Amino acid sequence: MFSSRTPGLDRLNRTHKASIAGVAAAGVAALTFSLVPGAAAHSQPSQAVTASQAAFTATPDTAAQAAALHTSVFKQQVSAENTAKVQAAAKVKAAAHEKAEKTEKAKKAAAAKAKAEKKAKAEKAAKAKAKAKAKADAKKRAKAAASRSAARTPVYANNLDGWIKESLSIMKKHHIPGSYDGLHRNIMRESSGNPNAINNWDINAQNGIPSKGLLQVIPPTFAAYHVNGTSTNIYNPVANIVAAANYAADKYGSMDNVNSAY
Repeated sequence: MFSSRTPGLDRLNRTHKASIAGVAAAGVAALTFSLVPGAAAHSQPSQAVTASQAAFTATPDTAAQAAALHTSVFKQQVSAENTAKVQAAAKVKAAAHEKAEKTEKAKKAAAAKAKAEKKAKAEKAAKAKAKAKAKADAKKRAKAAASRSAARTPVYANNLDGWIKESLSIMKKHHIPGSYDGLHRNIMRESSGNPNAINNWDINAQNGIPSKGLLQVIPPTFAAYHVNGTSTNIYNPVANIVAAANYAADKYGSMDNVNSAY
């Protein structure tokens, strides 16, 4: 068969090859009738043209037509294949582009998340640091205030002088009148400065309520004129002085006005 040597024919499928063969056969038949006009009406046995002669006579034109047809079909096949390749390449490119976009989007989302987490962590750390600093500052202020308070709080000697001075400080806070000299003078007369002094012989003692302490106060009077913040022990020097001064202020205006038993 002549077509086996035509370039590109091997790439055609059976359908294409059958089409070419059919076209070639049809060309032979048409050419045969054109070469023998009136053959159907006036044919003589001796003058009939054989099929082999017709085929031999038509071979050059038929081959040219077949070659042209083959070339056309081949071009269409190549075009179709090229189109398919272009479309496939376009699909691959689109898929790769979509994948790249998804990857880039995922990277951006991950980066944004990491940034947000880092920011949240930093803010949390800053808050914790600020809270710790505020707590430390408050503790420092409290300590400083305590130190100032301790510095302002006088320390009194544990003797008659210290007891009188501490009593005067408390009396001032409670607006109880009296002076150092007035207190000292009455204390020396009543107990000679002995905080544990007790009178067991006067009328109060006979009534079961003896006078006690620096200013010889009887228990009912101590209880009635006791000043909050001082000891409830009648023998406590400061509590005894303040209660007695409070009583004297109520009865005589001030301990300074007392010059004898009261």
